[in-house]
Amino acid sequence: MAYDDYECLRIAVHNRVLRATIDHPPINLFDLPLLTEIRRLTGEVAADDDVHVLIVDSADPDFFIAHADVALILDLPTDDTALHVELSAFNATVEAFRTMPKATIAVIEGIARGGGSEFAMAFDMRYAALGKARLGQPEAALGIIPGGGGTQRLPRLVGRGRALEVILGCMDVDAANAETWGYVDRALPADDLRPFVDKLAARIASVPLGTIACAKRAVDAASRDLATGLRIEDQLFRETLAQPVARERLQAIIDAGAQTREFELGEL
Repeated sequence: MAYDDYECLRIAVHNRVLRATIDHPPINLFDLPLLTEIRRLTGEVAADDDVHVLIVDSADPDFFIAHADVALILDLPTDDTALHVELSAFNATVEAFRTMPKATIAVIEGIARGGGSEFAMAFDMRYAALGKARLGQPEAALGIIPGGGGTQRLPRLVGRGRALEVILGCMDVDAANAETWGYVDRALPADDLRPFVDKLAARIASVPLGTIACAKRAVDAASRDLATGLRIEDQLFRETLAQPVARERLQAIIDAGAQTREFELGEL
């Protein structure tokens, strides 16, 4: 797939890893042009069997995504306060990063507030730069609440009390605290961040595409009761085992000496 004609994103594909670098001066504002390109990207990546991992980072060292476009929010209708059946356009766009059958990784080196934070939380994995990254949900200071998933994803990551501290306190969370709380998966020194993510992405990219999709589905089933989750895991395990690539790899590792003391003491 060509991935042509993007203006807010720089796209590079190498060894089954697609890197989408947000390059939308002056602050990587989550406005309609960026939202439109991100929506298009999710559809193209989901359909591209040559991509196993999607990484999103930023060309601006100070901003991942500053926040959603306030002018765009002001243009939203105010005469409809009913509960909708379908997800909003923004929520549907960011939710695709969780549900697509590829591994998704956010690399946060600067500010990710409001819609930028909500976007990052939708990824499978999030990694942040110590001393540089800051995340937050400051909407309450403007008289609104987060409307792009912040009130739903953040408590699932950090717990109810800390989520309310962030949302009602309207405070930034630095990378170190974000790691401690679970807002991000790891906080690393800035110089180590991209090498770590690149190594991780390369390892994930070597996993069969169907296995990645099944792993995500199985992990998501952990939100259900344990017995149901175990049954879903069992079904997906058997689904992956039935694939020829799994049989080939299982036999290959036995042939390579697996289950011997020398082999098992080696590093993976």
